[in-house]
Amino acid sequence: MPSTRRSPPEQLALAWEVHGRVAGVDEAGRGPLAGPVVAAAVILDASRPVKGLADSKVLTAQRRQELDAQIRDRACAVAIGEASVQEIDNLNILQATLLAMRRAVEALRPAPDLVLVDGNRLPVLTIPAEAIVRGDATVAAISAASVLAKVHRDRLCEELDRAWPAYGFALHKGYPTTAHLEALARHGACPAHRRSYAPVRAALFGAGAP
Repeated sequence: MPSTRRSPPEQLALAWEVHGRVAGVDEAGRGPLAGPVVAAAVILDASRPVKGLADSKVLTAQRRQELDAQIRDRACAVAIGEASVQEIDNLNILQATLLAMRRAVEALRPAPDLVLVDGNRLPVLTIPAEAIVRGDATVAAISAASVLAKVHRDRLCEELDRAWPAYGFALHKGYPTTAHLEALARHGACPAHRRSYAPVRAALFGAGAP
């Protein structure tokens, strides 16, 4: 009787056999109304595994911070890429996200031989790459990248909160919560807000800004 055993999920989507260093890439911050979009790239060290990796969205903030420290300590290489609010407004959020991913990959030292990206779109790279839907839940390197990207962006939002405390960035991380929308309506947009997003445009119009 033939075996019904299947390969691990992270191998099912690959179109070629993997050799050498494999980098996982993921982003954080596509949905928020403010702040940059962040991407992380990670090459894990098989001899120093990080236990408990998962999609960052299912982890508590404390657990993400613990894993962030472990990943940075044990990985072969990690890198962060950002695309600014101005780039988001000029390019659109998808193209800005792909730009942040490319910057993260290009910053890796040593460079990877293969890049695995969460989702169904790839940045322009000179390295072979594969897009994997739900990769943040099935591929360890992508899970690690999702954690690093989320922790890095949350820290940026804490900095935004110190600069513009009226908006509550430390609490909602820029997402369009009721409290954030109320603050936008009350105070208008600050320099950290993405002008190309509809709620921010509405706040600017309501505040009488050009």
